[in-house]
Amino acid sequence: MSGAEWLAVSMFAALCGVLMCGFRVAFALAGTGLIFAAFGVFTGTFDAGFLLALPGRIYPMITREILIAVPLFVFMGVMLEKSQLAENLLEAMSDLFGPLRGGLGISVVMVGALLAASTGIVGATVVTMGLLSLPTMLKRNYSPALSSGAIAASGTLGQIIPPSIVLVILGDQMSNAYQEAQRSFGLPGGGVVSVGDLFTGALLPGLILVAAYALYIVIAAALKPELAPASGWPENAKIWPFLRRTLAAMLPPIILIIAVLGSILSGYATPTRGAALGALGAVLLAAWKLNPDQRALRLAVALAAIGTVLMVGIDLLPVDTRMGQNDWTTGEIIAATIAVFGAAILAIGALTALLTLTRSGHMSETSRSTMYITSMVFLILIGATVFSLVFRGFGGDDLVARGLAAAPGGAIGALLIVMVVMFVLGFFLDFIEITFVVVPLVAPALMAMELSPGVAIDPVWLGILFALNLQTSFLTPPFGFALFYLRGVAPPQVKTSDIYRGVLPFIGIQVAVILLVAFVPELATGLVQRG
Repeated sequence: MSGAEWLAVSMFAALCGVLMCGFRVAFALAGTGLIFAAFGVFTGTFDAGFLLALPGRIYPMITREILIAVPLFVFMGVMLEKSQLAENLLEAMSDLFGPLRGGLGISVVMVGALLAASTGIVGATVVTMGLLSLPTMLKRNYSPALSSGAIAASGTLGQIIPPSIVLVILGDQMSNAYQEAQRSFGLPGGGVVSVGDLFTGALLPGLILVAAYALYIVIAAALKPELAPASGWPENAKIWPFLRRTLAAMLPPIILIIAVLGSILSGYATPTRGAALGALGAVLLAAWKLNPDQRALRLAVALAAIGTVLMVGIDLLPVDTRMGQNDWTTGEIIAATIAVFGAAILAIGALTALLTLTRSGHMSETSRSTMYITSMVFLILIGATVFSLVFRGFGGDDLVARGLAAAPGGAIGALLIVMVVMFVLGFFLDFIEITFVVVPLVAPALMAMELSPGVAIDPVWLGILFALNLQTSFLTPPFGFALFYLRGVAPPQVKTSDIYRGVLPFIGIQVAVILLVAFVPELATGLVQRG
């Protein structure tokens, strides 16, 4: 290797060391890059002209439409967290699965899946379920390890079940990497990888994970009944009030999931527009749930929902309004009138809900949390851009491509090495750092390789494998964030060793699902329709 390539390797090693010392990720990325750039200029191994390209890389990044979905999905998740959605779901599901051995654990997994599809925020899900369900599980004589593992694992489902912030960020990075592979390695042009493709590709693997988690709890409870005893039906439970309460708890998130995810997967809305619809739905749902006794507010929220349905329904009709012309047909005039009416009542209902949430303080809390999380993501993205630009200036991207091409076993061996490296990095780094630093370096080289003659690596399949792998970064000791979140809210009788021991079987399930998707790519690509 040349001197510049040695500096590229040293740069990556230095970054890992700085991050493990606890420095802020964004500043560690940018600082490491700039320090090595200065050293490279001093030693004559780095061309300072690379830094002139930095503004041109950052500005298009912060104006990219798809990334607007990040703050919108974050806002949606935080707002739903404050609407007591999780509490109602947990109560209803625990009563529904109560007669089953391990039923409370199954209800935790199901609630985790529903919250994942409606919020997508790991920290909020793990903390909420840790506060609500962990004391209840312990009170009903559930094993502390099994309880902790089920809560931590189900909380991470928000990273793979769409709509997911991880999939939005990863989809953007995979799209850039695919275009880079087309330019650098002479691949046929015109191919596009969208966030919607990753959403579609993640559906089956996400559902398989949910089923595998629940199946493990059932098997564990059957083999060792003392781990998860049955809790029975609630006392004095009547069938119709019970079903009504269960439906009332489950329908709101299901409707929101169908509205957001359905609009994206059907092609009716882009991920950004779907996220905007989800944010609006979260506001209406939060206002409805937090103020159940205000009839005027409930009427306004209902009107807003009706207005949304009217606008979407009219938009789906095959009507050409030909704006600016005077030859509208009667049907077009009626459709336009209904659309305007729907927009008006939607605006009234949404403003009423926003005013109520502002007065209660929920809007300021949600906005503050959204701003904090969004700022963190974009600051890390800017830092990662600085780091990757300097790394490429040292020839690090060529070094990575040559290393992967020389891996034993060809494309399969290179992919295995990358997956193992990402899995190990997940012990120490967050998914954001891995996505912004590792994926842009390895994805273009991998997508330029062939699994067999004439068969290239599918970018959606590769993206889903990365997403499943990144999900484990929340579970792997010692620095898995889901473990930290759960440790912070767990009762004193739950030891850290119980949490670590409890997540190990779920990490094994995670690895098994990764292998299943690796050997059966159709699980990730079968539902995707790309032009």
